[in-house]
Amino acid sequence: MKNKKRASILTTLSISAALLLSACSSEQGSSSSSDSKEPAEKENKLEEKVVVYSPHGKDILSKFEQQFEEKYQIDVEWLDMGSQEILDRIRSEKNNPQADVWWGAPSVNFDQAKDEGLLKPYEPSYSGSLAEGFHDPDWNWSGTSQTPEVIMYNSKELSKEEAPKDWDELLDPKWEDEIIIRYPLASGTMRTIFSAMIYRDFKDSNDTAAGYEWLEKLDANTKEYAANPEMMYNKVAKGEGKLSVWAMPDVVMLKENKNYPFEFIIPESGTPVLTEGIAIVNEAPHPKAAEAFYEFVNTPEAAKILAEEFYRIPTRDDIEGLPEWITNTEIKSMDIDWKVFQEYSDSWMKYWDENIKSGEKEIKE
Repeated sequence: MKNKKRASILTTLSISAALLLSACSSEQGSSSSSDSKEPAEKENKLEEKVVVYSPHGKDILSKFEQQFEEKYQIDVEWLDMGSQEILDRIRSEKNNPQADVWWGAPSVNFDQAKDEGLLKPYEPSYSGSLAEGFHDPDWNWSGTSQTPEVIMYNSKELSKEEAPKDWDELLDPKWEDEIIIRYPLASGTMRTIFSAMIYRDFKDSNDTAAGYEWLEKLDANTKEYAANPEMMYNKVAKGEGKLSVWAMPDVVMLKENKNYPFEFIIPESGTPVLTEGIAIVNEAPHPKAAEAFYEFVNTPEAAKILAEEFYRIPTRDDIEGLPEWITNTEIKSMDIDWKVFQEYSDSWMKYWDENIKSGEKEIKE
C-alpha cells in the first residue's frame, strides 16, 4: 500500500508540475503574442495632429478640418497659400519637413516636387477609380479634381453670340482694353493658360516664337493685370473689362454664389485641363495621420461636397449624383505633354514677364 500511495503522490506531483509548466508556457506565449501586437498597434496608431499646406482657401479647409477632427479626434493645422508658394516652402523645409500633406496644386507642381525628392509615394485605397492620367505612375501624387480653363465674359456686357469662341479670337483688335487678366506669375491657372498658348506651336516646331507673338497680341488687348483673383473678378463684374480667361469651376461658383454676371465658353479648339492633386510630404512628421487625411478628403462623400458646395469636378469616376453643370458640360481637352510644361514653364513665364508684359498694366495690391 505504501508503494502504491507513494506512486500516487509522485503521479500527482508530476501532473501538477506539468500543469504548472504548461501554465507558465501559456503565460509566456500570451505575453509574447501581446508584445508582438503592441508594435503593430503603435505602427498603425494615428499621431496627435496633421499639418496641411493648401491653396484651397479658408472655406474648404475649415469645413474639412472640422469633419476630420470630429471623426478622428486629431488636430488639423493648415496653412493657406498659393501653389507655387507651397512648393517653394516645402523645398526650403526639405531637411526639416513641417508639413504632412500638400492638398491642392496643378500636377506640374507635384511633378517638380517629385523630381526633387520632396514627396512620399502613397497609393490610396480608391486608386482603381482614377484613370491613368489622374495620378503619378509611382503614386507620388494623385488627382483630386480637374479644372478646364475657359473664356469668361460679363453677360451684361456681351451676349453668348458676341463673346469669343476660341483663344485666337481674343486677339481681335476690337477687344483692346476689354480684357482683365490675373497676374500670371503667381497663378497656377494663368501660367497654365499662357504655357498652353506657347505649347500649341512649340510641340511641333520646338520654337517659342509663335507663342510669344500670341502673348504680345494678347498683352496689347489687355487693360490690366490684376494682382489677385478677387480684383480681377470685381473689375470684370463692374464692366471695367468685358473678358478674362480663368478656371471654369470658379466662373460657375461666382455666378451661382455671388450673382456675378459671368458666363463661360470652352474654346472650340480645346482647352488645357489642369489636374489638381494631393500628396504626402517626404519624411512627414505625422505620416499615419497624413494617410488618414489623404483618404478622408477623397471619399465619395467628400467629392460630392467639393462638387456641390465648392464647385470642384472630381477625378474619381465612381461619383454619382453630381451637379448638372458638371454632367451637362462637354469638355474638349488639349493634348498636352505636361512634362514639357514642367521643364519650360518657368523660363517661358520669365520671358513673358521681362520682354512681353506692359509694365504699366500691372496693378499692385
